[in-house]
This record gives sequence, structure tokens and C-alpha cells, in this order.
Amino acid sequence: MDFGANCADFGRKKLTIWQKMQIYLHISFFFCTFARDLNVPIMKKGLIMLALACVCVCAQARTRYVGGDISMLPQYEQYSSGYKNVNGQKISNLITWLTAECGWNTFRVRIFVHPDQKAPDYQQTDYAIVQDLAYVTALGKRIKDAGAYFMLDFHYSDSWVDAGHIQAPAAWKGASDEVMADSLSAYTHMVLQTLKAAGATPDFVQVGNEIMYGLCGMQVHPYDKIGDNWTGYLGLLKAGCNAVREECPNAQIIIHTDRPTNTGYNSYYYGKLRDNEVDFDIIGLSYYPFWHGYLTAEQIADKSDKNNLVNAVKNLKTLFPNKRVHIVECAYNFQYWPTQSANYDTQDAWPCSVQGQYNFVKDLVDNLIPLENVDGISYWFPEDAGNGDYVNWTTKEGLVEGDWSNRGFWSENSTTSGHTINKTGSPQSGQTAADVCAPYYMSKFVESTQDIEAVGEPASAVKKLMNGQVVIERNGNIYTLDGKRITR
Repeated sequence: MDFGANCADFGRKKLTIWQKMQIYLHISFFFCTFARDLNVPIMKKGLIMLALACVCVCAQARTRYVGGDISMLPQYEQYSSGYKNVNGQKISNLITWLTAECGWNTFRVRIFVHPDQKAPDYQQTDYAIVQDLAYVTALGKRIKDAGAYFMLDFHYSDSWVDAGHIQAPAAWKGASDEVMADSLSAYTHMVLQTLKAAGATPDFVQVGNEIMYGLCGMQVHPYDKIGDNWTGYLGLLKAGCNAVREECPNAQIIIHTDRPTNTGYNSYYYGKLRDNEVDFDIIGLSYYPFWHGYLTAEQIADKSDKNNLVNAVKNLKTLFPNKRVHIVECAYNFQYWPTQSANYDTQDAWPCSVQGQYNFVKDLVDNLIPLENVDGISYWFPEDAGNGDYVNWTTKEGLVEGDWSNRGFWSENSTTSGHTINKTGSPQSGQTAADVCAPYYMSKFVESTQDIEAVGEPASAVKKLMNGQVVIERNGNIYTLDGKRITR
């Protein structure tokens, strides 16, 4: 191991978990060796304790992240009756509820350059394109104030950027490659400076959204190379990543693509970034089964078919061992199967129902937990609850969405008490909310450390639900039912 080089990169989060563990072990070995020959008891004891602390840090499990993209939450808060939990009770603040009750620790928010200047096509009437800098600053501040991690998703456009849309913002169109890169860099700096000043510093930054096919009008492909502008495209990525490093050196940078099960595409694309020294930390993937196929090989009739998510993620670990993987978008319909747009019919694995949606989330979490290189799962649009409750259909005032995507966790049907959460039933004896309700189950992906401290259960102890688990709260501490103290 190049100890000096690894130490230089330590604070930039460029190292693997194992590399960081090696550094801690080197440090602890040094202090133990130094302390062994000391004659001053107090100093010797202090150095040994420091060495042991290093070893303890080394032994801790890495942080895992679970949550969702909540970019439309302020709109729903303004134009709907709110949300209800698994017990039918009104939720006063969805962010703090998801954090405290469902164990979510990460929230994603998209940002557009000038969403009021979105292109005059179908997007002109897309009411979900509203996230300008002021909107994102306020929502990001709420996320940070809740003690959660904030993931910022740069689209670098006035409207949606994805596999089918790679347009530049109107203000940048027609610029040369160099000027476009300068514009992207200046915009990234400006946004991050604004967020930092407001107390909303992002913990994760996506430099682009589903950008395997291009960005800001610069086209690239993982297969047909005709018309590709890799020089300009790579210049954009480097400009964005460098700006993030300068403004938010502790943030983790995500490069996000949307062909998660295609090992060939991913190998080519991320290999291109590696070979051209694009500085990022995390491979971000979208995964929607109706577009991308099955989760595991066992679900596919042709068992030789390698194009499934688990196999693809394992392949990424082999090819790019120093990159973490985060599923930054995933979702499943609970009714109204997308017949017209679906590439795969996966209803044999997960029916198009509330039960099917729950099973999808459970299977996804259970299959990703053992994969060492996967650090995060973010659900797409969990707050989706139809197109709003207070709509003037003549003026469209109060319209949250033009169309309902039915992939969120709440029903579109509402009363004044709020939208009903999707659940497969009421928890039975021995069950928790995680056994019937998908957002609760997602917390199982998050690793927590526990220290063994057997305690009794006095009459004064309070039982409560936390992270989908019944726990005991006593004297400011949280314990499992078998007496283990939870260290959060």
C-alpha cells in the first residue's frame, strides 16, 4: 500500500473502506510502538487509548444511506391534505417522520437552471418542473435541519435530462465546448455557494442526471459512436466535478446513468470516465424493473441471461473496485401497469398492486444488503399522491402533477385527514410496520452498530417503533427488546 499517497487522499473520500482501515491500523501501530518505550505513565496510557480508538474506528461498519427523491414535497404540502402513517394518523412533517419512524437518512432534490424557461414541448405543461435555486435552497435547509443527508441532483438544463433528453439550458445553447464547460462550472460554483451560505451544504452531488447518452446537447453512446463528442462531454464532467471538489470537498460526487442491468454499457461508459481521469466517487444507477428488467438471475426464465441488477452490480465491483454504487432512483407501480411504455413485464415477480410494490422493495433491499459495494438506495418520488387536492381545473391553479405516476407510497385518494399510505394490511401479532409497509422496510438496508448491554425492562420503560422495529426507550437510551443498547 502507498501509505503516503493514501493519506493525501484520505479527506477527499477517494479511498476504499479497506484502504482507510489500513491507514487506521498504521496509525495505531505507530502509537502502540511509541507508547511501549515511554516511561511517563499518563502519556503512555493516553497514547495507548488513542491507538485503541483508531482500531475501534477501523472496526466500525461503513455508513449506508437510504431515502428518496422528495423534490415535489413542498408542492404537495401547499396543494394537498397531507399524509397519513400506517396507523392512519396524520403526519405533521414528512421529512422528520421518514427520518424518525422509517429510518431514512438521505433525501434527494433535483435542480433546474431556469425551470420557467423549459422547452416548448410536452414539458411545457409538466408541473413537476419547478425546482429553481430558491426552491432547492429552502428544501435543502429543511433536510439538513432534520439531521439527514442532502443529495443534490444537477440536471444542467431548464427541464428533464434523461436518456431521451440531453438539451442544454436555453441560456447556454449554441456555445462552444469550452464556453459550455465554463458556464457549467460557474453555475455549479454559484449554486453550491448559495446552498452553503444558507446552511444547506449537500453531502452528495450528482453531476448530471441519467447522462449515459449525453449532457448539454453533447451526445455520447456506449454502443454506436457516430456523432459522439466525448471531448466536449468529458470537459463538462470534469468542470462540474472540479467545481464540487472546490466548493464542497467533503461531498461525494455521483455520476448517474440509467442502464443498470446492461453490463456491457456500464463497463464501456465508466471505463471511459476512468481512463480519462474523471474525479468522482459513486456510480449512481436508476433501476425501474418495467424498463430495466429483473433483479436477479433466478427471476429470469433464461438463467444464462446476465442482464440483471445483482449481476451488473457485482460486475461493477470487479471492474471498478474503488467506486461505490448507489441506486439513486428506483420505484414500482402499485396499479395501472405502464403497458405503453414498459420494456419488460415483471408482474410474474411483482404483481402490479400494493403487495407487489412492497415485495419489490423487500426483494431489492434484501438482495442489495449482501453486496459490499452498494452504499445507498433512494426511492423515486415517494411523496407522490396524485395531482393535488386543491385544483382549479379551469386555471390549473393548485395542480401538482399533470399525470399521476402511481409509483409513490401514498394513494391519490384523499380526505381532509390526508392521503392513505400503501400497506399490505395491519401488523399482526409479532409483526411491525416494516412487515406490511415498504417505506418502513427500507430502513433494514441501513447498518447500525450495537453494543451488548443487558438491561431489564422496568415498568417505567416506554416501548416505541423506530426504523420499523419495536424498541425500549429508558433514561435517554434506546434498547432492543432483548436488551441490546442501540448506538446510532
